[in-house]
Amino acid sequence: MTPPPTVLHWPDAGGGGSGGAIASGGTETTAGGYKYHTFTSGGTLTVSSAGSVEYCIVAGGGGGGRGNGGSGGGAGGMLTGTASLSAQSYTITVGAGGADRTVTNGNGNNGQNSTFAGSGFTTLTAIGGGGGAGLNKANGSAGGSGGGAAWNDPAGVPGSGTAGQGNDGGAASTPNANGGGCGGGGAGAAGGPMVYSGSGTNYHGGDGGDGLEWPAGSGTYYAGGGGGTRNFGAGTHGSGGTGGGGDGFLPGTANTGGGGGGKPSNDTYNCAGGSGIVIVRYLL
Repeated sequence: MTPPPTVLHWPDAGGGGSGGAIASGGTETTAGGYKYHTFTSGGTLTVSSAGSVEYCIVAGGGGGGRGNGGSGGGAGGMLTGTASLSAQSYTITVGAGGADRTVTNGNGNNGQNSTFAGSGFTTLTAIGGGGGAGLNKANGSAGGSGGGAAWNDPAGVPGSGTAGQGNDGGAASTPNANGGGCGGGGAGAAGGPMVYSGSGTNYHGGDGGDGLEWPAGSGTYYAGGGGGTRNFGAGTHGSGGTGGGGDGFLPGTANTGGGGGGKPSNDTYNCAGGSGIVIVRYLL
């Protein structure tokens, strides 16, 4: 995914370049000469003077699968780039994370889409993350990034990510009757497979795929995949991907689009996906 340009000036007409207010909406902050509009829930961006902006749109992450070796949920789709905006109001929708699966075994719930829409403007849509596989042999769900596959013999198939937004969930490299969950895909990398140490019952859940940094050089990452669970014995749960992915047994982080970690069939932990976020910025 190509990072956005680092220098974008709003036209001087209408207040740009002089520190004047040229758009309003969301949580408004300034840093490094940029003005930021951050939406952690739905809202309206009101533009008073046409110009170009940079954007980061992240959908809700998928929930972790529930079952014997539940797999991590895929991260919400992540879109970054630039757009030319006219003087009008734009509708922002921020996707919720996939809800925790609280009853019966099965795949986690997919996250919801995040959108940026306006009159005469091509709507930008980030796709919600795919739920992680639950029961043995199950396939991960498709989404912005795909949910991890469940191990067994034969193994399940990982969920597919959306091109330009995310990656596939983790695939089972070696089917195994006592295996468990793979990691969910992230915006920057595919989910990892479950790992068997080669001795006894040491099955380790797959790690979630890492997300992506935005803006470049900020150290802030979004859209990491959820980690899978171990099934039996002395193994460990997979780690969530950088960018809000939940470790096995844990939810994705709110307003990052992180996938939820996988959960075994008999636990009561919350393994929901993290909600998304929409950010718009421009140089004053």
